[in-house]
Amino acid sequence: MTIYNARQNEQKWQKKWEDEEIFLTREDSDKPKYYVLEMFPYPSGRVHMGHVRNYTIGDVIARFYRAQGYNVLYPMGWDAFGLPAENAAMLNNVHPAAWTKQNIAAMREGFKSIGLSYDWSREISTCDPEYYKHEQKYFLEFLKAGLAYQKESMVNWDPVDQTVLANEQVIEGRGWRSGAIVERKKLKQWFLRITEFAEDLLAGLEELKGRWPDRVITMQEKWIGKSIGARIFFDIKDSDEKLEVFTTRPDTLFGAAFCAIAAAHPLAEKLATSNQQLATFIAQCNKMSTSQADMDKAEKKGFDTGLKIKHPFIKDKEIPLYIANFVLMEYGTGAVFGCPAHDQRDFDFAKKYKLPIVQVVDSENRAQSTELSEAYTGEGKLINSDFLNGLAVEAAKERAIQELQKKNMGEQNISYRLRDWGVSRQRYWGCPIPVIHCDKCGTVPVPENHLPVKLPEDVEFNGQGNPLDRHPTWKHVNCPECKGKAERETDTFDTFFESSWYFARYCDPKNDREGFDKQKADKLLPVDQYIGGIEHAVLHLLYARFFTRALNRIGATSIKEPFKGLLAQGMVCHETYKGKDGKWLYPSDVKKEGNKGIDINSGEEVIIGRMEKMSKSKNNVVEPSGIINRYGADTARLFMLSDSPPERDLEWTDAGIEGARKYIDRLWRLMQKAKGTEAQEVDKNKLKPELLNILKTCHKTIKNVTEDLQGFHFNKAVARIREFTNMLEAMTAESAEEKSLLSYSMVAVTKLLNPMVPHLSEAIWQELGSKQMLTGNDFWPKADASLVVDDVVTVAVQINGKMRATLELKKDCAEDIAKQTAMNNDKVKAALEGKEIKKIIFVPNRIINVVVAA
Repeated sequence: MTIYNARQNEQKWQKKWEDEEIFLTREDSDKPKYYVLEMFPYPSGRVHMGHVRNYTIGDVIARFYRAQGYNVLYPMGWDAFGLPAENAAMLNNVHPAAWTKQNIAAMREGFKSIGLSYDWSREISTCDPEYYKHEQKYFLEFLKAGLAYQKESMVNWDPVDQTVLANEQVIEGRGWRSGAIVERKKLKQWFLRITEFAEDLLAGLEELKGRWPDRVITMQEKWIGKSIGARIFFDIKDSDEKLEVFTTRPDTLFGAAFCAIAAAHPLAEKLATSNQQLATFIAQCNKMSTSQADMDKAEKKGFDTGLKIKHPFIKDKEIPLYIANFVLMEYGTGAVFGCPAHDQRDFDFAKKYKLPIVQVVDSENRAQSTELSEAYTGEGKLINSDFLNGLAVEAAKERAIQELQKKNMGEQNISYRLRDWGVSRQRYWGCPIPVIHCDKCGTVPVPENHLPVKLPEDVEFNGQGNPLDRHPTWKHVNCPECKGKAERETDTFDTFFESSWYFARYCDPKNDREGFDKQKADKLLPVDQYIGGIEHAVLHLLYARFFTRALNRIGATSIKEPFKGLLAQGMVCHETYKGKDGKWLYPSDVKKEGNKGIDINSGEEVIIGRMEKMSKSKNNVVEPSGIINRYGADTARLFMLSDSPPERDLEWTDAGIEGARKYIDRLWRLMQKAKGTEAQEVDKNKLKPELLNILKTCHKTIKNVTEDLQGFHFNKAVARIREFTNMLEAMTAESAEEKSLLSYSMVAVTKLLNPMVPHLSEAIWQELGSKQMLTGNDFWPKADASLVVDDVVTVAVQINGKMRATLELKKDCAEDIAKQTAMNNDKVKAALEGKEIKKIIFVPNRIINVVVAA
């Protein structure tokens, strides 16, 4: 009996698929389209187990739909710009382009070794000028349409990486890559008007419910953060200026104890010019992280400006104006009023600075006689609030707004947490922003016939700021309008810019004239199934949804939502190991002996830690290349699919991968058992009952596996196939009838397994005598409806509600026959001996309950 040679077979079939161009998407096809896409990877140079899991999931879906007769678009490319390449350039004295291309080549080969069925003819790389010249054009179109603009704003500045960071890239006040303490700095930045689409982005989420994970929908809704409230114009004492505040709680105005403004507020900056203490305080605020989690944990600090704010409803009442470290210019108007009794942040601030705490909402509509120990944030009715007393919170909000409008001191207003997208980054390895700055003409777009604006190749990396700023010639150009001396913009785009439209480029990747042909994109978009990590649930997905709407606005697309379906896969985890010296060990350095781990090199026992995401920082990584060389790609794929549902984390174990390989060997042996007999159509009417049961199980497996793959329940699909093959292994296959049924069943199993273990299934298919490949053909099996409906049911027999026996009865059996069969059952007879039967309750196809006298 021959042994299955994984590596030999996998290389053979991968070459055959490539030679015959099986995976090309046919643009002239009249088949229904199906577009499956994973979030494209950053070319780090190494394929890790997270890649194997993510891309195996996508590959199974692509292969499944091809087998069902769809024209599948399944492309791959590289999210190739970004800081890691620049850091590598400095560390290894290599140009980012060379480092990136080298990594792409390595990863491409790694992906091919897994057997991923990509249409490599559509491969893109975002660092290629042929790609980014089109996004430069889109930016200029956005500029023309008023969707792009430049302004000064406060940013998170990483002093080591010398670039702007998004709030999410600031972790506990430090840069996510450099670890340096982040500073707040005012810079002139380019922005895209994502806020103009806030309501549309919210509304679009309704269409995605049921197709996207609920938690992703919720995260996007919270990020957009729609709030209905009031805009209040407070009078500043002894000044003609007004302080504009947005609040969602105008009902609590009678409890206002202070107003506060952001350190970057124009009024704060004005006051700081003549107050050194205030200037120092503002500088301290600018060193704080602006992520919500960090701000919630930070101590609330304020600086009393000495200015007084007039209360809009209480005559002659004045409250102090502070500059506070918890107020951000980016949110609302950069100013708040504080009601300590009903906001915990305001409560803490009031306690620190000994400000009055007046409760104005009470759950029982009575004045509190005791001092609050914390802010009350629940529902209730208004107290201590003059004309609002006795009103419920929502009614009080409406009444307060009406009064503000009467006094011309406020108005109802809708606000969003979402801020415009800052796309400027002060780095070299990114797409150049295509504008020129001229002292005479201002900001001038680069003419379209001068695109792409390419990066210079002769740059120096020394860690001191943006190399484009220091380049001796690149930025110096003539103004396109006045022809005088001018300078290029040296900021490059945030890399989210590239990943916000790449899915459309795949529809027409060789188009040099435009990013993609609208007609081709309209035929293939939206992406039917998008796959990627939950860590991209907000920014990437939100930016891509906005960008698609912006492209729609300028007439480049007809769609608004880029991704019809979304699957957020879990991570791959492994135990962690530490040696006696406290250093992390690789799994390959550890030998397991029961519950113990032994360091192979020293022989000492190691400390076994918990299962954690595979990461280089803890050395708990398993290299895919080693697994593929030892066990084969199909083994890795099978384990990734069968261990747990795709949305959950997967725990990598040696036992799991060994078990997957053993099952592949069992399938190969089962093929040899079935080999030699032609798989003819089996006549269900002539089969013995035990063989008919196998045939029925075959068709039930086809039906259930098809439904499992449609619902991405890959682990269930594998379990069902294994259960069926266990049944086939138990067959003696001695008679011609048995041999024919075994061969017939093995054909069905091979087809069902093909999307998951494509190399093995092709090899089995060939051994079973087929001259055609499975891959590239519409081969998916169809279940016989008459064989998936059970004509025998299991009925429980109860006596006074307690089960005594089970019966196998014909489905929809007549009541009198069912009862008679129950009474003839030996177990039932014994349980009823000497008892008086009161009545028999019959529930068709389910229960027979015999009621006896107590």
